[in-house]
Amino acid sequence: MSEPLKVKCPICGKPAVQEFRPFCSKRCADVDLHRWLGGSYVIPGMEGEAEGEEE
Repeated sequence: MSEPLKVKCPICGKPAVQEFRPFCSKRCADVDLHRWLGGSYVIPGMEGEAEGEEE
């Protein structure tokens, strides 16, 4: 069998833990969630595009 991939936490770089994958801890998962909710992360879209909007 091959060895499982060693994934690094995208927040701190420590090895990921299966329970919180891809993060190493609940703290890093919460930091990531806070960044999404706070607007630090965005997914680009087309200008004027709104959810459920039809042309």
